Amino acid sequence: MAEASNSAPEIHGQVLTFTTNVPIIDAEVCVLDREKNFLQCSVTNESGMYSIEKRPPGAHYLTCYAFDASVSVELKEGREYHLTHKKWNHSVQVIDAATGRELKGPATVGKPFVLHIENPLTRDEPQCPPPPGVHMFWVPQDSSFTVTALDAGLKEFVVTYTDRTTGERSGANAKVSHRVSVPVAESVQSVRGQHSVRLERTFTPPTRDEALWAAIRARTHAIHFRPYQHFINRVFAHYVLRREKTVLRGHLPTVEAEQLEQQWNSVKLDLHDVQVYEILQLATDAFLLAAVGVKPDGRPTREMDKDYVTCEYVDAKLDEYLGPSGQLPYISRVLHAAFPEFNGDDGYCFDRVLTCEANEPCLIELIWSYWLEEGMLAQTMNAISRRFQNVHAPGGPDRLAHLEIDPIRPLNNVIWGWAGHELDRLSIRRRAYEYEHEYGLSLYGRAVRGVRPADTRSKFLEAFHNLLYGTWKFYGLDQNTTVIAEGYSVLNALKEVHLILAQGAHNQFRDLPWVARREMMMQQWILARPEIRDFLQSRMMVPYKEAWMPQVDTMKSLQGWTDVTVTHFRDLAVYGEEILLSVRYGDWIGVNDENSAKNWARFWRPEIQAYLHAYRAVTGVDLTNPDTVDATVPAVHLQRRLAIQQGAR
Repeated sequence: MAEASNSAPEIHGQVLTFTTNVPIIDAEVCVLDREKNFLQCSVTNESGMYSIEKRPPGAHYLTCYAFDASVSVELKEGREYHLTHKKWNHSVQVIDAATGRELKGPATVGKPFVLHIENPLTRDEPQCPPPPGVHMFWVPQDSSFTVTALDAGLKEFVVTYTDRTTGERSGANAKVSHRVSVPVAESVQSVRGQHSVRLERTFTPPTRDEALWAAIRARTHAIHFRPYQHFINRVFAHYVLRREKTVLRGHLPTVEAEQLEQQWNSVKLDLHDVQVYEILQLATDAFLLAAVGVKPDGRPTREMDKDYVTCEYVDAKLDEYLGPSGQLPYISRVLHAAFPEFNGDDGYCFDRVLTCEANEPCLIELIWSYWLEEGMLAQTMNAISRRFQNVHAPGGPDRLAHLEIDPIRPLNNVIWGWAGHELDRLSIRRRAYEYEHEYGLSLYGRAVRGVRPADTRSKFLEAFHNLLYGTWKFYGLDQNTTVIAEGYSVLNALKEVHLILAQGAHNQFRDLPWVARREMMMQQWILARPEIRDFLQSRMMVPYKEAWMPQVDTMKSLQGWTDVTVTHFRDLAVYGEEILLSVRYGDWIGVNDENSAKNWARFWRPEIQAYLHAYRAVTGVDLTNPDTVDATVPAVHLQRRLAIQQGAR
């Protein structure tokens, strides 16, 4: 026993994380004297253990360096010293994507769940290679992986963080790995105590365009309101304002970055300056610029890249789909047909005018703005702006005249800027003309009387609703495991809608949807502020998906507008955008395989089913009616329902 004791290291122990007690691997553990001079060094192994064979004379401190922080203990009598990295409070939760609650039982094949990561010390992207039979996406705004299992079994996930700072003495990079086991069950379970006979759906081979749909879903989720609100709040927060200048500079062209920096310098962290409105506009542009492309151009530095890149598996599949040119096959087909002489090296004019738009398609669809327009988002902001300027509402009595505007005093600078830049923003007539041009969708009201578009997509609504009905019918057959559902009817409907959308992709296409999205996202952020909530006295107990929505519903109630909640309009906007983007940018004209249509219908089933439900809730029209395909403009149904609502009072 004496010999064993003498052969043991003079100093040894283990380095663990706080709360979870996970070993920190390759962490540098150093012995220092009283003046903090280095004496001896060791590196932790796979179990987080370190050992120092001989204790240096006069040593006083034992320090571990990892993840931009250190933990120290004073060396006293004894050999064993365990170190706890108290700042590294890392945990992984398994959450049901449908309910947002912690997943208690097994996950289900085909239904997404979320690995949510709590780690306040770093915002770096963790590494988590997908186990076999799993699709994964990194969602930086929520610090989580969205996971979909393709088969049943126990799925082992290893979430690893690697310290970007190399140890000064050892040259090692510290790592923390957290293992999570998630059981996955088949979507059809046997009834308790009984043996079940199960018929399974016919296998459909995967197709190349699935990578595009995954990219569309990831990009549209990246510009939802919650990540946008979080981004803008960080920009305006005092303690990170200067740091955000560095982050935004990597996403903006040089001229816009310098302009944004000048705005920051003029504000000097005083949020009561009217120029805050201009900063809000520039920051919104920066947010959209960083998130709306199909795929980031090239490989930026890791600091700039970590917030907006999906997992490596999807990147590889997307590279395979885009091909050597890096263009969407649909874009390449259009260029080769319209410009057979086109070559990227033939001249500067073609190189900038054509390839700039072709290689960087903007994943924004104007139907998002249309449905929020019908949901009274813009009208709500206009009413608040009028009341702020003490302007009486047109028509009868002003419903906001009795409301005191004192609660919005802290927001005066933003609303002042909003009112002062009214002439610089898109008018409702300008948007109405583009709704007609791209979709043949009309708006009704005093502000859009006399709108006479030169070009309109009169067949879009019929074709789109026919696609939705055909897809819904396919779902019914696909659920029946005794038959094999055919996909050619869905494929033909996809081609029809694809062609109509392509006919409207001219003139203001891309530019107007961008500006409309920017302005409406700014409206959402303003309406989500607690000052507006207190001003309108919104209802607190109604469950809404986004913070701006209660204020819109309250305004609709005050003004006597439609009593359909804005939740359904928001669903139509979000899901309609994702569906149309997958139809617009897919190379459907070059597809003659029904498997692509089948996979498309199955991939977008949650969005399509939600759109069908929201459309019925808003217009009262059931698009799954087998007797007829409704092609009436939604504004007509909304006017009819409003007349019935007002007549019942």
